[in-house]
Amino acid sequence: MSTGSGGGLQDPPAEVLAEAAAAFGLLATPARLHIVWALAQGESDVTGLAERVGSTLPSVSQHLTKLKLAGLVRSRREGRRQVYLVDDPDVVTVVRLMVGQLAARAGHPSPAPVRLRELGA
Repeated sequence: MSTGSGGGLQDPPAEVLAEAAAAFGLLATPARLHIVWALAQGESDVTGLAERVGSTLPSVSQHLTKLKLAGLVRSRREGRRQVYLVDDPDVVTVVRLMVGQLAARAGHPSPAPVRLRELGA
């Protein structure tokens, strides 16, 4: 592997870059990014997420299926409800950093911090 001129770090393997690109690709839609942001604040069912992100139940359900297949969120049964939560606290950190930086650049107040402890991390 080659080293870059920026500090001598080795380039990651191609399969790691492909996996990272796929994860970023899943978060490249505002709806999915909003869903991950909302779940980072606490677990929720599909109805609560649909209300929070301003979308329909079928649309949010489809987004959750994709995020779940990618291992970014998981679900658990709570009685008759399916409750969703973030399954990868590192993704929350990346999302939080990116959204916070962009909000600061645009002169908006920084979004509320995400507490990784609440995610079971």
